[in-house]
Amino acid sequence: MNDTQIPKTEKPNPFESVPIEVTVSVGRARPLIRDLLTMGENAVLTLDKRIEDPVDLYVGDQLVARGLLEEMDGDQAGQLAVRLTEIADLQNGIG
Repeated sequence: MNDTQIPKTEKPNPFESVPIEVTVSVGRARPLIRDLLTMGENAVLTLDKRIEDPVDLYVGDQLVARGLLEEMDGDQAGQLAVRLTEIADLQNGIG
């Protein structure tokens, strides 16, 4: 008999193929209710961030990453995307 152990093949984790929804927050606005009620089509709601500022990525209410908005090229031209620049330490949060 050989004393060498043969590693067991790991079973695939069924959770790895479950899709999750990621919400990308590009900014916040805090208008007065009276201003919001008077807004109509083509009204502009100013956000608290600039176009070059990082966006926050959430799974549920948990901040999981930050990134920069980009526009895809080629076959996906015009499609919005996020390039991740910072991944959260889920134990300690994003620093």
